[in-house]
Amino acid sequence: MPVIVQKYGGTSVATTERIRAVADRVVAARRRGFDVVVVASAMGDATDELMAMAHELTPVPNARELDLLLTAGERIAMSLLSVAINAAGCPASSYTGSQAGIITDTVHGRARIIDIRPGRILEALGRGDVVIVAGFQGVSTAYDVTTLGRGGSDTTAVALAAALGADACEIYTDVPGVFTADPSVVPGARKLHAVSYEEMLELAASGANILQLRSVEYARTHGVKVHVRSSFDDQTGTWITQEDARMEQAIISGVAADDSEAKVTIQSVPDRPGSAAAIFGAIASEGASLDMIVQNVGREGRTDISFLVPKADLPRVSARVEALVGEVGAHGYTLDDDIARVSLVGAGIKSNPQVVADMFAALSDEGINLEMISTSSIRISCVIRAEDADRAVRAVHEKFGLSGEAGIRSEHVTGTASS
Repeated sequence: MPVIVQKYGGTSVATTERIRAVADRVVAARRRGFDVVVVASAMGDATDELMAMAHELTPVPNARELDLLLTAGERIAMSLLSVAINAAGCPASSYTGSQAGIITDTVHGRARIIDIRPGRILEALGRGDVVIVAGFQGVSTAYDVTTLGRGGSDTTAVALAAALGADACEIYTDVPGVFTADPSVVPGARKLHAVSYEEMLELAASGANILQLRSVEYARTHGVKVHVRSSFDDQTGTWITQEDARMEQAIISGVAADDSEAKVTIQSVPDRPGSAAAIFGAIASEGASLDMIVQNVGREGRTDISFLVPKADLPRVSARVEALVGEVGAHGYTLDDDIARVSLVGAGIKSNPQVVADMFAALSDEGINLEMISTSSIRISCVIRAEDADRAVRAVHEKFGLSGEAGIRSEHVTGTASS
């Protein structure tokens, strides 16, 4: 039978009533002739609550023990869902990440999947069971429990879909798909019927909190069709797949804002070979993600270098930057965590130079100052003050008429799985 993988987010399994509704949906898919593998997130805010308790005990919990603690939320959800599906008359069995054969590297808190060994899953499917797998977790090559980072259940689901040759990976969440902007910021935002892997990568990296970035990377690498849809109705959501001619009809896919990063500026760095390598080598050694690097034009043999890092990494990055100032002979540094990055994403950007001018004009008309600018072939990003982020998103969305533009993508890529 064809295999589908369904992932349910925390809001979808937040209560026993919602777990029962998910069980009904899973059983219905099984009765339509699919082998069903379900990836379950922790119930509601369970992960945040566990994290808060750990931080009540110490500001810096032991990374290994924290991973072991946080995976408890998914194990509870998977077990309750299995109980509900069995009670509905459909055989089901649940597995932790390690039992399901999800092998990761040894980095705690944001491990990467390096292999899937789905033997037990295939055995369970062979005897007619629905399989439920705890999301967000795996076992490292050192035999420790690991977690995949915030939103890691998305990556669990896509990785399993790839390993099992699934027809599709359905991501069930509390929103009906991918929108041209956050509907809570732009009430007129429209749902997209299809988005290319490349566009979704840029949107995810720019603050559209629909899918974990690594899950989209995995889907693109392995050609997994992903269907983002609501767990509260049966409507078609948004398909993430390869770009085709129909997608190219739309110049812009959406606009997103991200206030989770901070700007670091190292001032008056000696403008000579090796300075940048020393700086970014040191930052990389801290395991911090880097984004949007800008080096100003040098004057009198010196230059300023600015870059963005996640706010969560700022405490350890700041200590390293302070040491770097002396090591590279810079004159000082600044840290600014009151910024936001606003990004416009669309496959048509690369072939339409007017898009850049129009975006800057929209922000200028609102009196919004641009502190940094970065572009790719399908994305334009600007760093602005955090307090201006929502206003900027609304202005850019209106400038490009995205409330109507989304309608151009009226044809989604057909998939075999449906609810």
